[in-house]
Amino acid sequence: MLETIKNQLKKFPLNPAQPSRQDSGSLAAVMVLLHGDQDNPQVVLTQRAMHLNNHAGEVAFPGGMWDRTDRDLLHTALRETEEEIGLAPTLVEPIAMLPAASPKRRRLRVTPFVGLAQGPLKLRSEPSEIASIFDAPVSLFTDINNYQYFDLKNKHGALSFPCLPYKGYKIWGFTLNVLVDLFNSTLDAAVELEYPSEELIQELRERGQQ
Repeated sequence: MLETIKNQLKKFPLNPAQPSRQDSGSLAAVMVLLHGDQDNPQVVLTQRAMHLNNHAGEVAFPGGMWDRTDRDLLHTALRETEEEIGLAPTLVEPIAMLPAASPKRRRLRVTPFVGLAQGPLKLRSEPSEIASIFDAPVSLFTDINNYQYFDLKNKHGALSFPCLPYKGYKIWGFTLNVLVDLFNSTLDAAVELEYPSEELIQELRERGQQ
């Protein structure tokens, strides 16, 4: 399975350009780390610390904001990975750069990189940022029967989003989007999930502004 993913990822070559200074505060990069058995690889995920102002307690990839001292966004992803989970850049083989996307903060563009990590991994979480680190098998994401839906509510209404429960964690949002797209394109997983329409999301936003 891992070899198939590597071969299919050749369609997403590494081409991290140096951002301009005016991009500061609007760009971020994350590392999708794969490791383990060739037939049953794992992906490294984190749970963000509960005291953070943004995305507290959510499942995420290691990564963070681009800094002006970073050579490029790949440097950002590797630097933040070492800071958050203690994995040195020398132990990561970057193999692909996926299309950038925006999570809930619309002005932020996040570039996911895929890297292979040599195990066994000895990871340590940075408590100021990360509550826990865990592995999830790639096979978990390729089986549509593992997915559920939940309602995201506020006083103006609710929207239903897909998620993947695993060992007490709820994988959803940007992180789930990246992984589903990755395994659909490399393993023909054919996982199709339903998301609220842009019209519904905009309607809920407008209610909140009234």
